[in-house]
Amino acid sequence: MSIAIEVNDLHKSYRPVRAVDGISFTVEEGEIFGMVGPNGAGKTTTIECIEGLRRPDQGTIRVVGLNPQQDGYELRRRTGVQLQQAALPPRLKVWEGLDLFSSFYPCHVDRKILLEQLGLADKQNTAFEKLSGGQKQRLFIALALVNDPELVFLDELTTGLDPHARRATWDLVRGIRERGKTVFLTTHFMEEAERLCDRVAIIDHGKIVALDTPQDLIRSLGAEQRVIFAADGQWDDTPLRGMPGVTRVEHIGERTIIYGQGEGLVGGVVSTLERMGVHFRDLRTEQPTLEDVFLALTGKEMRE
Repeated sequence: MSIAIEVNDLHKSYRPVRAVDGISFTVEEGEIFGMVGPNGAGKTTTIECIEGLRRPDQGTIRVVGLNPQQDGYELRRRTGVQLQQAALPPRLKVWEGLDLFSSFYPCHVDRKILLEQLGLADKQNTAFEKLSGGQKQRLFIALALVNDPELVFLDELTTGLDPHARRATWDLVRGIRERGKTVFLTTHFMEEAERLCDRVAIIDHGKIVALDTPQDLIRSLGAEQRVIFAADGQWDDTPLRGMPGVTRVEHIGERTIIYGQGEGLVGGVVSTLERMGVHFRDLRTEQPTLEDVFLALTGKEMRE
């Protein structure tokens, strides 16, 4: 597999803050690579150094074989960027925005094709200020794709979108990869990273603290699954506590939460409850997620 991005020993400081502190990683061609981290962890600084928008203090970066600082013009021709914060003139129409951005490049995609692919064909004559949040994000994706790039950067793509628009945007990102392009995204939505990314780098205090597939990151945590149900009245939970794989049992009002590991945990809990004669309802399970990994590695305190 060829390498789309190679970063070695990247450093960037805003005195006295060390925003990026010696990180190294590669992104393979054709994958969706995600970078996640708390606020102020260094995500945006990293992606801006890779895009060539910021000059690193130390380290080397190669993007599609180019140096972002020395080969800026060629890099912009071969990459597409959706910034964390962006806007267009309020009265600019959708088709006008695409035509304007197309004029920046020697080669570009037919805007009719982009409008169809991104579900904006019926909005081509609509002013930017009249678009919904999801439609604006789709337009920014279209602008990032107008030059038919090899590599697309998406920075906090779905921030501020409602759940329906967010999931529709995920489908668009998958579609970008299916067209043979590489995607580098940053996000603070762990479900988004888990659903979309082939590999995820978790960054904290300017350092990469974990990098792997979402599935392997979850597996490495060794986190417990949870079986949750409601039951009326008083009953003795000793048989549940003695089950193989069960680590602890909690009661919160009528709800009982059983923590444990093992493929037979759920079936064992149900069988034990039936054998005990406990009438339960609303039983559900919760599997470990990337959010559990994220919180375990970066802490649960609020960051500004």
